[in-house]
Amino acid sequence: MNNKKIKTQSKSENNMNKLPLYISILALIAGCATFFLSLSKSELVYVDINKLIEGYERTKTEREAFNKKANTLKANVDSLMVDWQNELKTYEKERLSMTKKELDLKQELLQGKQQQINNYQQATQKQIKEEDQKMTQTIINDINDYVKEYGKKEGYRIIFGAKGSGNIMYAEDVSDLTQTILEGLNAEYLGS
Repeated sequence: MNNKKIKTQSKSENNMNKLPLYISILALIAGCATFFLSLSKSELVYVDINKLIEGYERTKTEREAFNKKANTLKANVDSLMVDWQNELKTYEKERLSMTKKELDLKQELLQGKQQQINNYQQATQKQIKEEDQKMTQTIINDINDYVKEYGKKEGYRIIFGAKGSGNIMYAEDVSDLTQTILEGLNAEYLGS
């Protein structure tokens, strides 16, 4: 019987002696997991694309130039419309004194001019739309190039782009690089 007690006691003591070892191993595993999780969390960063576009100084400069050009084109269309409307008013006043042949000719001229104005207006709208898309794409290319270089320089493996429409549902403020990127982007554009 003594032998059995000694063996049981010996097993208990062995298990008790191994308990701190098991706890140490678990603590080490938990510590390593926490370390790697914290590293991976800090590598997941994003920028708000809408804020970058709106806050980028080049956007403001390009929009001002674009708006001037668009307003000039629209003013040309408006001017042509005013001229056509004045001709139409003159026609309305003078039509009673015109012959049938003169009436037909004047109506044909007015309709032709109206069609030309409509065609010009459509071409102008198309040009404005294309230039707006070109301007926007140029700005987006600038931002993308800067973010790519920033990511390489700072050692990020990936930088997400959120458009403010739910692409990233939640992220800690620490993960938001928008302001940092915007400041660097503007400094590069303004040459400082």
